[in-house]
Amino acid sequence: MKPLNGTPVLTVSFPPHAHCGRTFKLDALETILALLPAAAFAVWHYQMLAVRVLALSCFTAVIAESLCLYVMKREVEADNYTALLYGLLFGFLVPPAAPWWLVTVGSFISVFIGRMIFGGLGSNPLCVPLVGWAVLTVSWPELMDFDMTMLASELTYPLSQLKNFGPETLDEYSLKSLLLGFQLGGTGAAQAGAVMLGGIYLLARRIVRPDIPLAFMTGVAMTAAIYFFIEPLEYASPEYHLLCGSTLFGAFFLATDGPSSPAGHIPMLIYGFIGGSLVVIIRVYGIYPDGVPFAILLANLMTPLVDKLKPGPFGGVTNIHLRRRS
Repeated sequence: MKPLNGTPVLTVSFPPHAHCGRTFKLDALETILALLPAAAFAVWHYQMLAVRVLALSCFTAVIAESLCLYVMKREVEADNYTALLYGLLFGFLVPPAAPWWLVTVGSFISVFIGRMIFGGLGSNPLCVPLVGWAVLTVSWPELMDFDMTMLASELTYPLSQLKNFGPETLDEYSLKSLLLGFQLGGTGAAQAGAVMLGGIYLLARRIVRPDIPLAFMTGVAMTAAIYFFIEPLEYASPEYHLLCGSTLFGAFFLATDGPSSPAGHIPMLIYGFIGGSLVVIIRVYGIYPDGVPFAILLANLMTPLVDKLKPGPFGGVTNIHLRRRS
């Protein structure tokens, strides 16, 4: 409906809509800050391998977004740091010894296919870094295999040990060692303790709401507990499923991606619980040791349906990702 005087009275942009003075730039900066402890732990464990992967992934993501916006004849938005954030998130998922071209291709695909094709900021139906990760995992599985790419490392991949040799192999991993990141996995995603600190920071700053992370971890823990109760000698206990691989990283930083996750309180809880349950199901029955990325992608596909369970009234106050007043 056109306004009577010919000038717009209301402009509605792409979701998610930030309220209460929050900006995407500030949220992206605070999320990057929350990721720094895990990045530091990654550098501690993998030295220059981690620096190379994270720097290359971030650089490629920013360049990819800028090129796409230039071709689309839109203003370059690299200064809002969202592309930098997605590049860092993608770098957290790939092996530290991944070849440079693999990191470059994956980061570019994440931004180009996962984000820009759908219109750019706030339009992606899937978690952006997981799109590039999925393409690489399906196309070059041997190069995305942590055991094969990290043969020179003294660390081992607990989820692979669990898949191939059973839960008794997890006895060599203490909960303390897992929290300190003494396990193979994504460059930063496997730094469980540091990722948890970053997640707590996001919750304290109200960058994300606790609904999805808590529901996600509850889904992982409850589903793992059911399997463990049925056959404790065949399935791992819930605490190992929570601390091994990228579970905590997925709960705090991937499943909570604004455009690809639900808006309402109840849909958030359902979405998070389903995603967490799928993690354990994929780990038990699937061919991929760590089911977190695929579980979140599947949950993303269910977001439009889950969001209809309790839609908010048009123009009313909803529970969309709570933003801190500046």
